[in-house]
Amino acid sequence: MTEADLDGAALVHQATFVRQQSSKDWLQCNLNAAPRFLNFVAEKEGEIIGYIIWVQKSGFRPEAVLELEQLAVLPSAQGQGLGKKLILDSLPQVKQKLAEQGSTLKHVLVTTRADNFAQKLYQSTLGAEVETTISNLYSADEVLMIARNVGERI
Repeated sequence: MTEADLDGAALVHQATFVRQQSSKDWLQCNLNAAPRFLNFVAEKEGEIIGYIIWVQKSGFRPEAVLELEQLAVLPSAQGQGLGKKLILDSLPQVKQKLAEQGSTLKHVLVTTRADNFAQKLYQSTLGAEVETTISNLYSADEVLMIARNVGERI
């Protein structure tokens, strides 16, 4: 993701996370926080139809723990495998960025609503498993999922 992508990514954010506000400001903050935040977009015919944000947790470590902070796909493009493609296509780039700072990928954390169908995506693509449920965190119950030793597998 670059500055030029912010307007398009903000439209994806607004359409996907309808309870959230200030989409462009939110994404600008994430973009400004590189290399801690690693941001990628998916385009189709020059239009941004999805994005993914990875975050390095708890400092720059030799074995990095990442959070899949946010994955968004336009509702009209959902169900076509784009979420999986965003994960799998961005991970090698993330691993390269980590290698440049002397790190390897260890684990990936994901939080999502307990009723979000994306849990299946995170389980099948990353091998993430539900570790705990956090009651009434944002708009509903959230689950914390962890994919262990991802760097060795993907």
